[in-house]
Amino acid sequence: MNYILPFILCLTFALILTPLVKKLAIKIGAVDKPNARKVHQKLMPRLGGLAIYVSFLLGYLIFQPVGIDSWPLLIGGTMIVILGVLDDLYELSAKIKFIGQIVAASITVVGGMQINFIVLPFTDKIEFGFLAVPITIIWIVAITNAINLIDGLDGLAAGVSSIALLTIVSMSFTMGNLYIAVMALLLLGSTLGFLWFNFNPAKIFMGDTGSMFLGYMISVLSIIGLYKNITFFSLIIPIVILGVPILDTTFAIIRRFIKKKPLSAPDKDHLHHCLINLGFSHRQTVVAIYALSALFGAAAVLFTKATVWGSAFMLVLLLVLIELIVEITGLVSHNYRPLLNLVATNRKK
Repeated sequence: MNYILPFILCLTFALILTPLVKKLAIKIGAVDKPNARKVHQKLMPRLGGLAIYVSFLLGYLIFQPVGIDSWPLLIGGTMIVILGVLDDLYELSAKIKFIGQIVAASITVVGGMQINFIVLPFTDKIEFGFLAVPITIIWIVAITNAINLIDGLDGLAAGVSSIALLTIVSMSFTMGNLYIAVMALLLLGSTLGFLWFNFNPAKIFMGDTGSMFLGYMISVLSIIGLYKNITFFSLIIPIVILGVPILDTTFAIIRRFIKKKPLSAPDKDHLHHCLINLGFSHRQTVVAIYALSALFGAAAVLFTKATVWGSAFMLVLLLVLIELIVEITGLVSHNYRPLLNLVATNRKK
């Protein structure tokens, strides 16, 4: 198979379908309104994730990559898309979305896609037994929401997801898992085609339809593609690939817990908000997070090549990097926010 063809075809599908979905979103009222947790100041058509989903599905039906039985992945993904479409139309409650995500993840797990064991360094294999099901469901739901929460700036979620997918493609080819490589290429082409219309200034948002679908697909592909030999460090690999959205989500949960606020409460202290508060422009913020995501992706690839001790050393370096990110974006943003607001006011004058 010519592996570049699936990518190009899905890219083309997305370039054609996204403007059509934009018209559909406006016609049916699937628009994103400004609120306390949004950066944009005007109504924007959303539902763009539908173009990503349809492009991917068309590519899958055309090429039909041979590998494991794909029906659990496709059914779960379709359920996530339906849930996202309903949310983009009617703004479902966080509880309903969470239940829907669990149902979709459960279908995937029942279909046989789950983490059954892990091999820790210098020890024997640890079987998860009955815990394999909840562990896998938690992983899928967590990553689904991580991509969903990072979708706060034009092109941010689509770009970060594309970098994660590119990393998965690279590692899948290296590991000889051609099925996952083709699936990731189909999704990568679909996402990049949409990103053409979503990068700042965006003409359409992906909405929860897109962010949840991308999160779901990336979480499942990482499970079935990177756990061929499930060691402690191979378990870390998908976490490293998705380091930016996972960290952003983790810190968001901690902030809400400390402030005694519900998880669905408005929050403008995400990484992209902090960078904008530091004086970065919209585009500079997105590109900076792209670079950070690429750094995590490169680290994940190196993890697969390194020895146990080398992997441990790299993990320590990543933890130091994470600490620096927290200190710079968090503390500086909060301590100097009044000054930054004053500077912004003077610029307007």
